[in-house]
Amino acid sequence: MKSPNICQDCTVRDLALCGSLDDMELGLLNSIAERRTYARGTTIIWAGGESVICANVLTGMLKLTTSTPDGREQIVGLLYPADFVGQPYSEEAGHSVRALSDVELCVFPRQKFEQVLDNHIRMERLLLQRTLTALQEARARMLMLARKSAHEKVAEFLLEMADKAGPTGCRSAPDAPLTFDLPLTRGQMADILGLTIETVSRQLTQLRTAGVIGLPGSRAVTISNRTALEAIAAAA
Repeated sequence: MKSPNICQDCTVRDLALCGSLDDMELGLLNSIAERRTYARGTTIIWAGGESVICANVLTGMLKLTTSTPDGREQIVGLLYPADFVGQPYSEEAGHSVRALSDVELCVFPRQKFEQVLDNHIRMERLLLQRTLTALQEARARMLMLARKSAHEKVAEFLLEMADKAGPTGCRSAPDAPLTFDLPLTRGQMADILGLTIETVSRQLTQLRTAGVIGLPGSRAVTISNRTALEAIAAAA
């Protein structure tokens, strides 16, 4: 539902594209925005389908996927709160976007969003900067896949998940180990990291045995020794 000022109680406003906009620009986006919730497992955008919406992620986590020639799904990216979803100036969606958890999005009709960008060059440049940052992160991930060992890949991935889960994770005290739920199955982790499920499970077990992490539940992870985990991730 639309509210009189959809930006007023936005939890990611300072981190999302909107965080760099002035009141007039925020008002323009507010006039075309709508908050929508999607249940876990919902496909929000289909690859090859019409590109209808753009959005900011407010809560939850999404995956970007493409299909291999033999029909298998390949995860090519993850989206977190404050990330941007969609492809302005593209009639066709390049990737499918599916909810890995229950999510809430701030949605803009693509064509109306493009009109706002056309009339406000600064906003267009800000979006370009975010796009280039995402491209840089994708290239860094490609380098990680090519250069790092399985042990290093899993360690780096857990650090990334811990950083993204910070606001929703739990600690018994401010300086206590962080515990959070992985939004991905081990099979999905394997897809992202270019590993097998067996290798991912083996690496997680090794990290637990070494006292670097804890695995208190089927998807729960505790970062018991972040310094050691960072040293493993940076070993390459």
